[in-house]
Amino acid sequence: MAFRIGGLVEICSKEEGFVGSYYSAEIIFTAEKTHFLVEYKNLLAQDGKRLLREIVRADEVRPYPPAIQVSKLGLFDRVDAYDKDGWWVGRITRRNKSRYHVYFESTGEEIAYSVSQLRVHQEWKNGKWTDCLVVANLFLICYHFSQAPEIALVPQQR
Repeated sequence: MAFRIGGLVEICSKEEGFVGSYYSAEIIFTAEKTHFLVEYKNLLAQDGKRLLREIVRADEVRPYPPAIQVSKLGLFDRVDAYDKDGWWVGRITRRNKSRYHVYFESTGEEIAYSVSQLRVHQEWKNGKWTDCLVVANLFLICYHFSQAPEIALVPQQR
């Protein structure tokens, strides 16, 4: 996909400790379709006064995902949780009143978020967006957590 200067994109971090996170940025300059100079929307430079600018590889850049409206999120849905100035990929493990608990494979943590801090995770593949909502009646997933040794997926009503 060709990205235009001024276009809003997301950068998929490949740095240790940040794998599985996405950060909003604007394309500032294109270098032969292999690298881009981007300016992050929420990350500051070391001086703490300016937005961070960085050269990134083309394989770290994807379009900004479209919003998906859902009435509710379900157990095991793959979501992005907004935390530490970026979107982190995880899975919903449970709901407690108005908070959804999200498990992050990259860190082994489970953290509770309000619905306003979550979005449906989408993958950019072959020039198309695909969402990662669970199709509950097609397969069974078992996860191993310290609180629940085995959690089986059951069909959801949507």
